[in-house]
Amino acid sequence: MDAQSVLDLLPDGVVLAGPDARVTQVNAAALRLLEYDGPDPVGCPLGEVIVLQNLDGADWYNCALPYTGIAVRRRLVETSWRTAHGTEVLVTATLHRSSPAGSVDQVAVALRDGRSREQVDLARSDLVATVAHELRSPLTGVKGFTATLLSKWDRFTESQKLLMLRTVDADADRLSRLITELLDVARIDSGRLSVRKQPLDVVAAVRRQLEPLSVPGERQISLAGHDRVEVWADPDKLAQIVANLVENGIKHGDGDVHVTVLAREPLDGELPGGAEILVDDSGEGIHKDIRPRIFTKFWKHGSPGGSGLGLYIVGGLVSAHAGQVLVESSPAGGARMRVLLPYGEPAAVG
Repeated sequence: MDAQSVLDLLPDGVVLAGPDARVTQVNAAALRLLEYDGPDPVGCPLGEVIVLQNLDGADWYNCALPYTGIAVRRRLVETSWRTAHGTEVLVTATLHRSSPAGSVDQVAVALRDGRSREQVDLARSDLVATVAHELRSPLTGVKGFTATLLSKWDRFTESQKLLMLRTVDADADRLSRLITELLDVARIDSGRLSVRKQPLDVVAAVRRQLEPLSVPGERQISLAGHDRVEVWADPDKLAQIVANLVENGIKHGDGDVHVTVLAREPLDGELPGGAEILVDDSGEGIHKDIRPRIFTKFWKHGSPGGSGLGLYIVGGLVSAHAGQVLVESSPAGGARMRVLLPYGEPAAVG
């Protein structure tokens, strides 16, 4: 298969031009996106093949100046342009130079259908709508109770005031958790999630996290496994992983939640393997067909409510520790979340 056939297989448009600013290669997708119906584009000036304008009527070639612009440029950022019929095309380009400030030897222009950006914008709109909905619910409670207390303070007994203040406090905690989740999602998406590892007894850390989650008479959260399992991990991030998994088991399960912490043995004579955390519930479980999707952003299944960010954050936090999180079936028939954390001792320490 020759180079032209390969270019024609690409879904996006590609236009290549040489040092004389004349087109050397162009694929079928580019001709379609540019709505080009002129003579053979190979050998034509680049500005006559890429005939696109912005909303102000300016031409792409005269604005981008790929050959005569700033001498140190190597890439043109993606921008939006329009064809003669008004179709949006997203254009970016790389400028190849033989030396850092030398003349341009080749220009490679990439074109994408503007509808792809519309899908991104739609996803962002869904994100804003989801976040607004999740924020509005606790804010409504805070606003309602505080407004009632301010306007009718003397009409309530001390116990009624205390009940309303506790409700406000709980709603404020919910808002704080949601904001923390959104910040964590932003850090995971941008690759800026920081992990501060230290020697940690996973069993003790899990036990501390489970104590406030147990409610006598409502549910039982049990802890079993080894007496002590050590890894290098961020204690705050590990607590967040455990809390999200247990709360997910409580919400989607049907009864008690069982947590097991085991030492994972090394394989093939490697350094100490690490820790294994199992979180089992007794609900209906998670069907195999949807297991690959549960760690995606805003995934929800079964019980309504919640931000749909908990398991996405778990996946990001576990990945930041170079670990794995797997979905299986528990012995009780519910779901089992298996977290594998490597020993993770930094090389500078070992």
